[in-house]
Amino acid sequence: MIYRALYDTVLRHLPPEEAHKAGFGLIRAAARAPGGTRALRRAFAPPAAPVARVRALGLDFPGPLGLAAGFDKDGVGVLGLAALGFGFVEVGTVTARPQPGNAAPRMFRFPDERALVNRMGFNNAGAAALARRLRVLRATTSPGEVPIIGVNIGKTKAVPEEAAIADYVTSAQLVADVADYIVVNVSSPNTPGLRDLQSYDKLHPLLRAVRAALDEASPRRRVPLLVKIAPDLADADIDTVADLALGMNLDGIIATNTTTARAGLHDAAAVAAAGPGGLSGAPLKARSLEVLKRIHARTGDYLTLISAGGIETPEDARARLNAGATLLQAYTAFIYEGPAWPRRIQQALASPEIAHAPIPVIPALGLAADLAGSPSRASVIWSQPLADASRPLGQRGTSGP
Repeated sequence: MIYRALYDTVLRHLPPEEAHKAGFGLIRAAARAPGGTRALRRAFAPPAAPVARVRALGLDFPGPLGLAAGFDKDGVGVLGLAALGFGFVEVGTVTARPQPGNAAPRMFRFPDERALVNRMGFNNAGAAALARRLRVLRATTSPGEVPIIGVNIGKTKAVPEEAAIADYVTSAQLVADVADYIVVNVSSPNTPGLRDLQSYDKLHPLLRAVRAALDEASPRRRVPLLVKIAPDLADADIDTVADLALGMNLDGIIATNTTTARAGLHDAAAVAAAGPGGLSGAPLKARSLEVLKRIHARTGDYLTLISAGGIETPEDARARLNAGATLLQAYTAFIYEGPAWPRRIQQALASPEIAHAPIPVIPALGLAADLAGSPSRASVIWSQPLADASRPLGQRGTSGP
């Protein structure tokens, strides 16, 4: 109620990017105050619930819902965001070189659509600056207070495609020791030519080089590596990425990024008037779920699948988990619903109605048929009895001890 009043009276009257800075600034200020993080947790974070835990990527997530990349590009508010109830925070996208991003205005709100359009363009202070900040955070904060932090890396805009691999490798090397997992972002629509890197011929050598760079930079700890894909890929290309991820023993896939499509809108003309950019929020819901189902049907439980795009309600979250998602990410719903929203979703996912829902059988496609009957890399226990609260809610996509 308080956030709704603040949004209606103040934030919605500010330009979207300024409203973001103001709202995020309040979260950061609250977390920096003496005892602030603890106070935020008491006010917003859901009570610890063993039934809600997820084991994935060799990590123990306190809940399946995390914050997607894009909200905290430079890792400046991780503690405050986690204190609101997110089970993990993905920072970035960061690039090897600092860059200002695209010209403003570059973010647009469409409340009637429950959507945002952005063409931010990877504005960030650079991977080296992020690494320094996270290194200090980990050194000065009690281990139990630091959330799981993923780092999303992208291509520097000024770098030509032929130098893209070296650019990603630089970022990966810089953040390897401070990231709990790393995501290669080849799917933002706001960097010219970036989505071309999703083709097999370009994506395979890129991921292979980043994997090698991470192993070299972090020889004692294998850093999980995922790739984030666009919802606008053709089905055949989605299958190719899924097969590639399996063949390379990639740790997972995030599906999906924002879309350039403008179908199914209440006022398509108003959204079109905002110009190019990635559309997020409710209009992405159906396609994101469709892509998730396709990937899971092809890969089974061999990969950690993080579903993002259009998740607003507990029912949305349940649909993704039932369709094969290991973890969830959100951004747009958090903008519209406010700081109490993560808690509502996490608590609902730990409730009997959500936690015990059976997982529907998804028809196998291609490679998934070959995997049928093979032992999974992780056990699926969404329908466990509530009384067995010592067992975590889900263990899909576990990649190691």
